[in-house]
Amino acid sequence: MGKDVSEEATAEEVGRRTRKKYSAEEKVRVVLEGLRREVNVSKLCQREGIPTNLYYRWSKEFLEAGKLRLKGGPPREAASREVAELRRENEQLKQLAAELMLKNRTLRRSLTGSSFEEPES
Repeated sequence: MGKDVSEEATAEEVGRRTRKKYSAEEKVRVVLEGLRREVNVSKLCQREGIPTNLYYRWSKEFLEAGKLRLKGGPPREAASREVAELRRENEQLKQLAAELMLKNRTLRRSLTGSSFEEPES
């Protein structure tokens, strides 16, 4: 009996380490397929290799999020990839603006002489 417990523990550990991570798109695909009722949910879960209770959890989260959004809830948050990309673009634009300001100041100084008073804002 001790051997069985050890084998079960090993099997559980392997299961934890090899557990598949599902992307949001994969979860939505599975939930929508289940909601269409073209395939029995238990067969769908078996085919996807997920427990039925996980499917129902995803389904509940999906429907609650849709309900909240339809009620005028907060807009979806930008994906971290989008935020990082916008921050990079913002930084590049700031650098470009600084370079243009420096060129503008240099040109004004060359036109008016060695020292140029900055205009008041």
